[in-house]
Amino acid sequence: MDTSERDRAGKLLGYLESRKNLAGSACGIVGIGLTFAGVAGVYWPVVVVGLYGAGALIAPPERPPLPDFPDPGAQLEGIRADFGTLRAYLAGVELPPAAAGRLTELTELLAALLDPGWVAEILARDPEGVHALSRAVRTDVPEAVDTFVRTRWWARLAPGTEAPERHLERQLALLHEEAEALAAGLRETEARRQESHTRYLEDRA
Repeated sequence: MDTSERDRAGKLLGYLESRKNLAGSACGIVGIGLTFAGVAGVYWPVVVVGLYGAGALIAPPERPPLPDFPDPGAQLEGIRADFGTLRAYLAGVELPPAAAGRLTELTELLAALLDPGWVAEILARDPEGVHALSRAVRTDVPEAVDTFVRTRWWARLAPGTEAPERHLERQLALLHEEAEALAAGLRETEARRQESHTRYLEDRA
């Protein structure tokens, strides 16, 4: 059996198992029952075919399966691995003291958010938070540092221009603010959860 024949056989089998065929067959069986009951008369083939067609038309359409995307918890595992790669990269980059200090503060906060445990469990329930963390680790931090490294080389050829470390310090400060906002949101989520439990216990008392 060649590929085209297998495709045709697969389509035929798929239709036989489809909702339209099952609904049409059920209605066709009703038509056969009417024929044996003497209701359809000599027009029983038309009745059976008509009921089959009606059943196939009213059957709900086939719903394709949803794509199997990884859940936020599984995504966090990938971000942790990439964060390890990022830290290895950052260890090999020489930064000015002020920028290095800001970078250390940022990476420590990111490490705390990614640390397996109850914080990560809360974060896994926040897809937008997971996306923000992924963007910081995989795009924002490496882009900020790499841009600084390249711009610093050009600045040495053109002294007197604005120091590239100022931009880097500002970028790292903004990224730290974003990470702090994410942590504050997770903390607020837990606070609301605690308040809800208190109200539940009060109402139960």
